[in-house]
Amino acid sequence: MRTPELQPIEAIKTKLANEERQRIRRGILSQLILARQNRHFHGTYGVSDNNRHAGFLPAFQDLSSGSWIISQFADGRPAPMHLLDGLPQEWICRRDQSGRALSTREGIVAGFVRDGIFYTREAAVQAAAH
Repeated sequence: MRTPELQPIEAIKTKLANEERQRIRRGILSQLILARQNRHFHGTYGVSDNNRHAGFLPAFQDLSSGSWIISQFADGRPAPMHLLDGLPQEWICRRDQSGRALSTREGIVAGFVRDGIFYTREAAVQAAAH
C-alpha cells in the first residue's frame, strides 16, 4: 500500500490563504474572516473601536441588492461589533448545531454605516480621515 505524499506546511498555508482570499472576494464571511479583517485594519478607522466616535456603526451589505443592516445580536439589539448572528436568515449559508451563524452566502461584506450611507472598511478609513 502506497502512502500519500505529504505537502510541506508552507504549501498548505499558501493554499488555505488563497482559498480564504477567494471567499473574501466572493463576499463569504465567517467569524474567522471578520477577526482577520480586524487584525488587518488594527489601528485604523476600519475597526469599530476606532471609528465609533466618528459616527460609524458596524454593518453588513448585500452586494447584489445594495441593502445593508446594522450589526445586531441574535435578539435584535444593536451590536458594537460585527456579528453574524443578527443577519437576515437568507444572508446566512451555514449554522452550527445550536443555530449560531457560521458563515454568510456570497456577496455579503462587512463595513460601517454613517448618516445612512454604507462604507466598506477601506472606505471608512478614507472617510474618517477627512
